Formats: sequence, C-alpha cells, structure tokens
Amino acid sequence: MKDDMSGWFEVRVNGPKRHHYRLFCLLDYEAEGAGKPYIVIITGLDKPFKTALSPKDYQAVRELGAEYKKRNPRSIA
Repeated sequence: MKDDMSGWFEVRVNGPKRHHYRLFCLLDYEAEGAGKPYIVIITGLDKPFKTALSPKDYQAVRELGAEYKKRNPRSIA
C-alpha cells in the first residue's frame, strides 16, 4: 500500500500460479443508515507475480473512494 493511502485497507490473496489479487477497503463511520462502521470494498485489482501496481492504479483507487464518500446516504448494496 502506498504511504499516501492512510485509512485504506488492502486485502491480499495469492491465487493460482502465484497471481496476486487485491481488495481495497475503507471503514466508513459517517454513512447514514444502520450499523456502524461499514467496511466498504471500493475495488479489486490483480497483478502478476513479482510486479507492482502502478501509481495510476493507486490513483484510480483513491478516486473511486472519493466518489463513494461524496454521497450521503451512500450507495450500499
């Protein structure tokens, strides 16, 4: 996880043939509705073994998180 992504959680799973999968999540204490906090999966990415996600990938994750947070009540499925 990049240093400028505080507040984010990254779930890491190794798949077949050492392929890596990532889920990017936030804890949402400000959402209107029942039960708090929500753990929100913002997006998932994957990458081959021994590679890194690009700065562009991390920027896209942050933009999706910002889009989620700008609405309240939130879009929750």
